[in-house]
Amino acid sequence: MHGQIEDWLAGQIAAGALVPGDRLPTEHDLAAWFGVSRMTLRHALAELAGRGLVTRTTGRHGGTFVAAPKVEQDFTTLAGFSEQLRRHGMVAGARVLSATLRPAGPAAGAALQIGEGGQTYEIRRIRLADGRPIVLERSLFPADRFPGLLESRLDELLEVRYGLRPHRARESLEPVTAGVREAEALEVAEGAPLMLVERTAYAQSGEPLEFARDLFRGDRTRVVVWTSELAGGI
Repeated sequence: MHGQIEDWLAGQIAAGALVPGDRLPTEHDLAAWFGVSRMTLRHALAELAGRGLVTRTTGRHGGTFVAAPKVEQDFTTLAGFSEQLRRHGMVAGARVLSATLRPAGPAAGAALQIGEGGQTYEIRRIRLADGRPIVLERSLFPADRFPGLLESRLDELLEVRYGLRPHRARESLEPVTAGVREAEALEVAEGAPLMLVERTAYAQSGEPLEFARDLFRGDRTRVVVWTSELAGGI
């Protein structure tokens, strides 16, 4: 029963019958309306909260509220984070956590074709949507290809100063949970669902430009990928 209730309420949100900010009836009233126990009703609401469709607060003015819609991240194209947010009518922002010169680990060294221990510029940022954290970014750039990178504005990293821009990228997605540091940075509870996106971006020439491991909040983002029939011979 809790699954049926979850599906019905999710359907009402998707159809626009329930809009962001709407407060749902009390647990007592909802349970009576569905003809179930409050425990069953709470299970359904907990699942909806876990999917990021509702938020639940306690206290005098608490309750269950329809959450803001998730931000769709279209991985079919290489549109930047800021551009994707603008398409949703949201204001993009960023907060730099660190920007340092450091040796590459095994994974980054292999991806950037500089070998383990090769010098990289590591930039860690929190990306914001309407002022709220949504992505924890960790990007590494080969230092020999981008001299003086840390002296540049970090929103003008590749194309403006170096005449390079990503032409294609290999991205892999993996569901993970937030550790203590990730939870603090993204303002979520420890153990909250996150989506890890590992990316290697390449220039048109084929040389690797960036190795990144980004953590997206699972309650605020949805991944979209357009697919088509594979071209012959691939």
